[in-house]
Amino acid sequence: MAIDLARTNTISPARLAAFEILLRVADGAYASILLAQKEPELEPRDRALCHELVMGVLRWQLWLDRLAEYFTKRPTSDLDVAIRLILRLGLYQLRFLSRVPASAIVNESVNLVHRARLRSAGALVNAVLRRAARELDVDPAQGIADPLERLAVTTSHPAWLIERWTRAFGIEETGAFARANNQPAPTAFRVVTQRASENEVITQLRASGAVLEPSRMASHAWRISQNGRLFSELVAGGEIYVQDEASQMVAQILGAGIGDRVLDLCAAPGSKTTQIADEMSGSGIVVASDVHAHRLRNVRDTAKSHTLSNIHCLVLNGLEPLPLRQNFFDRVLVDAPCSGTGTFRRNPEIRWRISADDIDDLSSRQRQLLRNAARVVKPRGRLVYSTCSVEPEENEAVVQTFLENNINFSLVAVPFGNALTSAGTSRTWPQHHDTDGFFVASLQREN
Repeated sequence: MAIDLARTNTISPARLAAFEILLRVADGAYASILLAQKEPELEPRDRALCHELVMGVLRWQLWLDRLAEYFTKRPTSDLDVAIRLILRLGLYQLRFLSRVPASAIVNESVNLVHRARLRSAGALVNAVLRRAARELDVDPAQGIADPLERLAVTTSHPAWLIERWTRAFGIEETGAFARANNQPAPTAFRVVTQRASENEVITQLRASGAVLEPSRMASHAWRISQNGRLFSELVAGGEIYVQDEASQMVAQILGAGIGDRVLDLCAAPGSKTTQIADEMSGSGIVVASDVHAHRLRNVRDTAKSHTLSNIHCLVLNGLEPLPLRQNFFDRVLVDAPCSGTGTFRRNPEIRWRISADDIDDLSSRQRQLLRNAARVVKPRGRLVYSTCSVEPEENEAVVQTFLENNINFSLVAVPFGNALTSAGTSRTWPQHHDTDGFFVASLQREN
């Protein structure tokens, strides 16, 4: 999308950065990556506001569009993409941010229209936002008779996902899940034991004013709030690694021991790979594979930062028979590419991009990955399958198909807090565990 953005001094850095990021997200980029790239350019206060605006607009996109349609009396799809984004930004600030004067929101929104070289839409944006500022009690979901459509608008999720989840989990669980998806995710981390002492790092962080809480889901995982400069310095220096608690749980369920041979079949970007290698105290061997060579560079960079020498990267396509010795690995992890429906708190744009066809296609690929990985697991070895999806087609259905066709494997229940299901797998949910939504199954080869 080609938008000529001329310089202006009448738009705050945070709002301008948020607008530019949302334009790129509309073209297919990912907000988390763009926000991280923008951070060095912004002062702390602007950085926080920019993050709030980008994530808030993406989370509440459907609700904001319905609100805009109420005031414009026309579908937002008829509007230029930039105008649609400006209206979302303005309406989000009016309805979700209480400390910003309405006049400033309206004026800066109109200035964004001018900056985007779409002056003819300035009157529309001005009129809509001024009316919205007067009518703060308008609820775009009010009057929708169908309960699923009303829930979709109320929680700002595509209707097909709400319908899908209701069939799988029931409407109450779906509502709780969808509402949790619109809450900010906590910041969790682990200490890289190859680089630092966990006790010393935690003591230093607390002394610096950070508020820390040990995880209830994963051993040696921590939550942090009120983090400051020291936390950022430790992240940059490789002493600590930011990683969701459920993600850390996956590597711990794998249970790699000192001297083990481990294969991480879909390793990039390397969160679980480096955690596994660190928990092995740098011993044994961890083969980190991925189909894309450029993605393995992230694994190498993180391994170097963490001073982990037992990670060996290998480019291969897990959908094809693996060019590896059969029955060779003690532990194999298939953290499969998935729809990511368990990560909507961190990646809200995904909800507007995926389709039911994507989930079906991913399920087929996941079955193939698991089937190929099984051949390299040694007798009495473990094969762990995980996704950050909540879809049964990507999780239970994949494992069930695998077990039906591989009678020499059995499911091993691994208790992990209250994440263990009655079937012996593990599931985490944002509404129950305040983590990403993960699914994990541990499978043991008998012979």
